[in-house]
Amino acid sequence: MNEQTINNEFTFRIIGMDCASCAQSVENGVARLDGIDVCQLNFTTELLRIEGSTSAEEVIARVKSLGYEVADPNDDQVGDNTIDSGQQTFWQFLWQRWDTRLALIGAILILPGLLFNELLPMLELENPLLNITSIGAMIVAGYPIAQSAWRNLRINREISINLLMTIAAVGAVIIGAYTEAGLVMVLFAIGEALEGYTASRARNSIRTLMQVAPQEATVLRPCIDCAGHLGQDGYTGGPCPFCGLEEQHVAVESLQVGETILVKPGERIPMDGRILSGQSTINQAPITGESNPVEKSIGADIYASSINGEGVLEIEITHLAADNTISRIIKMVEEAQAQKAPAQRIVDKFAKIYTPIVVGLAALIAIVPPLFFEQPFWNPDANTQGWLYRALALLVVACPCALVISTPVSVISAISNAAKHGVLVKGGAFLEMMSGVKAVAMDKTGTLTRGQPTVAMLQSVTCAALANEPCEPCADLLAWANAVEQHSEHPLAQAITSASIHHGVNKRYPAATDIKAMTGHGVTGQVNDQTVTIGNHRYFDDAIAHLPQQCAAIKAAEANGYTTMMVSVGGNYQGYISTSDQVRPTSKTAVSALHALGVKTVMLTGDNAATAAQIGAEVGVSDVRANLLPQDKVTAVRHLQSETGDVVMVGDGIN
Repeated sequence: MNEQTINNEFTFRIIGMDCASCAQSVENGVARLDGIDVCQLNFTTELLRIEGSTSAEEVIARVKSLGYEVADPNDDQVGDNTIDSGQQTFWQFLWQRWDTRLALIGAILILPGLLFNELLPMLELENPLLNITSIGAMIVAGYPIAQSAWRNLRINREISINLLMTIAAVGAVIIGAYTEAGLVMVLFAIGEALEGYTASRARNSIRTLMQVAPQEATVLRPCIDCAGHLGQDGYTGGPCPFCGLEEQHVAVESLQVGETILVKPGERIPMDGRILSGQSTINQAPITGESNPVEKSIGADIYASSINGEGVLEIEITHLAADNTISRIIKMVEEAQAQKAPAQRIVDKFAKIYTPIVVGLAALIAIVPPLFFEQPFWNPDANTQGWLYRALALLVVACPCALVISTPVSVISAISNAAKHGVLVKGGAFLEMMSGVKAVAMDKTGTLTRGQPTVAMLQSVTCAALANEPCEPCADLLAWANAVEQHSEHPLAQAITSASIHHGVNKRYPAATDIKAMTGHGVTGQVNDQTVTIGNHRYFDDAIAHLPQQCAAIKAAEANGYTTMMVSVGGNYQGYISTSDQVRPTSKTAVSALHALGVKTVMLTGDNAATAAQIGAEVGVSDVRANLLPQDKVTAVRHLQSETGDVVMVGDGIN
């Protein structure tokens, strides 16, 4: 980075922070520089934002003097990305950096002393090598801790918990508690590494979010300086009036508002925009969580990272890449994670008061009795301890090792246990806040429900069964539909295929040929020389004759939150198939447990109101809010916070 003056906002990426107190140390150290007006460091994203007149080189030098590295904020090839943090094990993380590597080496060195001096003391094995390895473990694992304590004391004028841990470990060595000295440092270093590992996984989740939307797009632009038409009718260069628009593959960052992009079937939509040409079904689940694809046509708004169905779309860009839906979601996530919990790092706040008191008291114990009461400073004999020994013993005993070590270990244990049950927690601060939660807001699709449509009802025109019992005409209806849908990747098609396998009719008819997608309407194919059509109610109203009472039954099913597909064979209406997203078996129990604790529950979903209301009634959530975009969910959560205080938001995706 070149020398420059920071007059406006400037951003650095800080590498090597393991905990929130590390970030606080960097933030305090940089803030002490002259000319700093604003200094904000987000531990989760590792981004340091500076406003002021201090030079960039001074900021970089200060950060490095505190023991951390500085990188370009857009460089993802440094720090935790050496190994994909989503697949990286804790042991790989330990071996990745020199300080965590020292913690691992220290853990190996402490094992002999721990085994023979602490776990098997009855062996009375007096070997000086055990003491040497224990001291070695203290030095190796404790060096980064002691270095951090010294830097924090020298630069920030702060007495941290690292300083107390260092003094206690040295004191333990002086009074002969070698194994305890090494064990304290090893456990503390491992605990800090555990917290750093958790933080690296949280950062990786944000980087994964950034990769959801495509990085390239197909844009339609005029031919520039067309060599084939130069000189024709006075054309001398620039946009060619004779050539049509041509496809160009460009980075999304280069696209401008008002340009037109082309999205082909099955592609992920790269930019927010509005449809100029074409129609298709769009899977908006990555953004809204909506369980079923939505039909879109000319004039409809489209969101970046949505998945196009079977149609070809020309889309006018309405937002730049830096301001599209995904970018706004990322910004909201970062802002939420930047808000520090009131209880965050209580141990470090406690240390700022406790550590000076303990050190001062130990100094008084070592100095006052020998100076004013003629007591021995050193140990006068083997059976009597001098006041220096007693002062050091106080430091060892007063060190809140259990409290300090238990904080990160408890956090990682809780987060790991939650992860085993499919719950991802962003960090310890959010776990601490759980005790004061008064409301839980829940996404619907994939959270309260399984997130996969399944066939809920079969209704053939000749069905004679009672209460949705299976009958042969309904099974045959399912078999016809399966013949057309069995090779489709559409979620509703897969629901039909799964149901046909379950009912044993998946091989009754051969796979359809000459399959044609009717964009916005359904699909048709040839089965045994007959045309089989599967479509929505609107299409059948226009194209396939059916009775008014059949219309009424379908409308009633849709009003209850079901998605219906009508089926015809040879142009004759045969019946309808209804699908729904099934509620998870544990959802109702979980909601009831929350209500028993006095916690308010709210459903926030991007799905339609009818489906949301039906699921809400089934699980016991009465406050249901539907048709919400991610930003609408943020607004709803903030409103809940103003009403109730701390709120938990539970969901299964980026929305």
